[in-house]
Amino acid sequence: MSTAPTRVPFPVVDEISRHCHHRREPETIHIEIRLPGPLDPARLREAFAGALERHPRALMREAEGPWFRRRYEWELTDTADVDVVRVAPPGPDALGDARARALARVPPLSAAPPIRLEVVAGEAGTVLLLGINHTALDGPACLRLLATTAELYGGRDNTPAAHPVRAVAQSPPVVRDLATPAPWSRPARVAPGAPGAAPGDGVLVAELALPGRPAGAGYTVNDQLMVATALTVAQWNREHGARPRPLRITMPVDDRPRDSGMPIGNGTRLVDVPFTVAELRFPTLPDLLRRTAARTRDLKARPRPQLGRGAALLTTPWAPVACRAVVTRAVRRACGPWTSTTLLSNIGRVPYPLDFGEEAGRARAVWLSAPARAPRGLTFTTASTGGLLHLSVRWSRSVLGDEDGARVGDLFAHHLAATEAAS
Repeated sequence: MSTAPTRVPFPVVDEISRHCHHRREPETIHIEIRLPGPLDPARLREAFAGALERHPRALMREAEGPWFRRRYEWELTDTADVDVVRVAPPGPDALGDARARALARVPPLSAAPPIRLEVVAGEAGTVLLLGINHTALDGPACLRLLATTAELYGGRDNTPAAHPVRAVAQSPPVVRDLATPAPWSRPARVAPGAPGAAPGDGVLVAELALPGRPAGAGYTVNDQLMVATALTVAQWNREHGARPRPLRITMPVDDRPRDSGMPIGNGTRLVDVPFTVAELRFPTLPDLLRRTAARTRDLKARPRPQLGRGAALLTTPWAPVACRAVVTRAVRRACGPWTSTTLLSNIGRVPYPLDFGEEAGRARAVWLSAPARAPRGLTFTTASTGGLLHLSVRWSRSVLGDEDGARVGDLFAHHLAATEAAS
């Protein structure tokens, strides 16, 4: 006699994302992994199924329910409803086409799991591309799934490495930063470029050198990335005649462990890092890096619900979920002008070897990209492996075109290098 599947209420992040879904703005996460050797699709399919069994929270679909229900619920399944793994058709544009599918095709929530994995074989090795419905899962959770898949496929240990301990100079806590913009001030928007004719998102992936910094510096690589992001957007806006306004950059903070017991789902909380017009117009980089470090340390240390107290209130089951969806969308539209300028998601050093065995080898590059929904329209995502920084710049084609995206990528590389020169 079969038992009914376990049901889990949507957490706050999942519910807000579900309310605000729009078919022209794909709520997808894309993960791209480069391997030096070939993979066997059948073995990969078996290994990924095994990884889902080890992390059963990923085997979920949205449960059906009446309109007057108070909660959306995930229904946890024992097996996948669909074949997750697909082999891309060969051709000169196979990788580009697979990347476009990972960005644009949102795996439906009605079938478990809301993930699709595409294999692109080439003369220089294999590329794995994951397309993930962000309503259900985030990038770090799916990297954990991929690490388990690699371990089952290649038979090699993919235990996460401990992060290196670095001496960081402890600056005195900032009680009040007089240069910080007021939290109710309207932040800058990314100035429109030459929007593309096609809907959806574009993405640029690039490989950069990790920026250096002095031993014992009072800031981290994450702070250097944050400053480079702020200077990039500020320069882009100046070049396009936008009125100078303060910037706010959303930064996901993830406190989950990376071992096999890592909670699977959407586990990050979001904080906004502010920048004034003056400090970006005439930056003194050493001072700006120290200010940014103080701000990020302070924000990370503050206890805060994942999306803030307002989102926690909106997801309280005070009314049927269909009614709360209408209210949530209305609040999102009304608060649009106060939404942060852009988002920087720094995964940091990828903690897993992602070693698929002797033939396929160990990952030599890992890229992730976060959705670029309006009103932001532009996001930056970074990860590092082997001493290199893997940058993804993703934009909504309603705001920027492909040439604009390439220009933004060049500006980021320039400003990131400047943070090292300023050390």
